[in-house]
Amino acid sequence: MPQSEPQHREPAGPSRRAAGTSERGEATRDRLLDAAEEVFAEMGFFRASIAEITRRAGVAQGTFYLYFKAKEEIFRELVRQLSHDLRRALQEVTAPVLDRRDAERIGLETFLEFVLHRRNLYTVMRECEFVDPELHRWHYQRLAEGYVRGLRLAMARGQIRELDPEAVAFALMGASHMIGMRWTYWNKQLPPQEVVDSVVTLFLHGLNPAGTPAKER
Repeated sequence: MPQSEPQHREPAGPSRRAAGTSERGEATRDRLLDAAEEVFAEMGFFRASIAEITRRAGVAQGTFYLYFKAKEEIFRELVRQLSHDLRRALQEVTAPVLDRRDAERIGLETFLEFVLHRRNLYTVMRECEFVDPELHRWHYQRLAEGYVRGLRLAMARGQIRELDPEAVAFALMGASHMIGMRWTYWNKQLPPQEVVDSVVTLFLHGLNPAGTPAKER
C-alpha cells in the first residue's frame, strides 16, 4: 500500500516577495529557476553558487533574494517543479486512455520524451538524494501514487493481474528510469522502437514464454 506522504508538499504557489505577481516578476523567477537547473546539473549543489545562478539568469545578485531566501530554497523549488512537470506530462497523456495496457506504452514513451528534453531531471534528482533525502523520497512517492491509482483501477477492470499495486508501480518506475538512463540520458536520443516494444512486452507479459507464472500454466 502507498505510504503516507512525507512532510514535503508542493507549494500552493510560487514564492515571491517584493516582485509581487506581475508578469515581469514571474518571468524573472522563471529565469532564475532555469538558470539554477543548468548550474545544479553541471556543477552539483555544493559547488553551485548564487552568483553563478544570477549571472546565467542575467539578473543582479540582489534580485535573487526577492524570490528565494537561499540556495537551498531555490534547489528545493526546482526539484518540486521538475517533479510536478513530469507528473503533469504523464497524467495528461495517460488519463484519457481506458486500457492500462495501452497506457503503459504511452507512459513510457512520454517519460522518454520528457527526459530527452529535460535531461537535468536525472542529475538534479541525484543531487537531491544527498541534499534533501526526504524531498528525494517525496518525489518518487508522489510519482508512485498516481501510478498505484491507475494500476488499481486496471486490476478492478480485469485488464491486468491482481498484484501488489505499489510493488508493481515501483518496479515499473525503476525499469523506465533505467531505460531512460541507458538510451535517452546517455545517448541523448530516444531508444530504437524495438527497445520500447521489448520493455512494454516485459511489462505486460513478464519473462515466461507463455506470459504467465509457471504455476499458472
